[in-house]
Amino acid sequence: MLLDHYGLREQPFGVTPNPRYLYLSPSHREALASLVYGIESGRGFLALIAAPGMGKTTLLFQFLERLGSRARTVFLFQAQSGARGFLRSMMADLGISAEEDGVALQTRLNQILLQELQAGRKFVLVVDEAQNLDDASLEFVRMLSNFETPRDKLIHIVLAGQTELAQKLARPSMIQLRQRISMLIRLHPLGPAEIAEYIDHRLRVAGYSGSAVFSAAAVSAIASLSGGIPRNINNICFNALSLGYAGGQRKIESAIVREVAADLDLSTFSMENAGVLSSLQAAEPAEDTGVRRSRNDSTRAEGWAVLLDRILSPGRESGPRAGAASGLGVKESWGQGSRWKETVESLAGRLRDRMVH
Repeated sequence: MLLDHYGLREQPFGVTPNPRYLYLSPSHREALASLVYGIESGRGFLALIAAPGMGKTTLLFQFLERLGSRARTVFLFQAQSGARGFLRSMMADLGISAEEDGVALQTRLNQILLQELQAGRKFVLVVDEAQNLDDASLEFVRMLSNFETPRDKLIHIVLAGQTELAQKLARPSMIQLRQRISMLIRLHPLGPAEIAEYIDHRLRVAGYSGSAVFSAAAVSAIASLSGGIPRNINNICFNALSLGYAGGQRKIESAIVREVAADLDLSTFSMENAGVLSSLQAAEPAEDTGVRRSRNDSTRAEGWAVLLDRILSPGRESGPRAGAASGLGVKESWGQGSRWKETVESLAGRLRDRMVH
């Protein structure tokens, strides 16, 4: 279906943090190098700060892959609250029962740390979404950094989180923890040229080998509307490909991006972008507003109806492009799960509501 329409093996703009799709912008490349260098040089305590949707978790997965067998790692995404809860989450990730009391668990942890040191491996604790940790958990993380010998750090810690983490660490009560952070690493939004490379990179990883799918004008619109945030770019591109497929188009032009932006209200992703959509729409040829809205809503609803019919009725085509995708089964592109189907159904419903009201 959609994948075959664009010549793809898999969905290029998925929502999971797949390290294969990591695009190393200068900012991401520097952050990854800093993480690896910080661990290999024994700095002990690192912090990675990034705005939501910047690919922080994907970068962390790539970082853990780079460490490979040189380190034993613990990755915590949602640790239990409090010192004891945090320790239990940590030990559970190591495959150790959390039923033991706190003292016994700390003894077990110390034994593991010494074993890893004797084996010549580093022990790395990565805490993602660390801005959600309560003060007791953060204090326990600080205490963990005390596991050391006169020559070596027994545990290396990476705190990764959104900008709220930086605000927490800046509080006077966190001065002891903040002083132990030897490297503060940041991720910055992508620039226009990087956004074009990012889109091309993800398409190539997904198996695309033809000419550019997104026109230069479409990429420019995506850059303006996304704010350079990878997650926003993925959302725009995913829906643009879906809408292009619904209309039988293999080239995504800026008009399709404008349609996606209007349908998903993407201008609200950032207050700074509030006027971007109106300026993009103002660039369209002058036309009676009521006529244009009626025609556009009708066209979009028809396109989504075709797409929905293809999804929900495998082997049967409808609409003006009937037969264009005959023989393509639903299961061929269903590896992305039900999220894509739900997104399409939701959008189509909204478009049809517009026509009714």
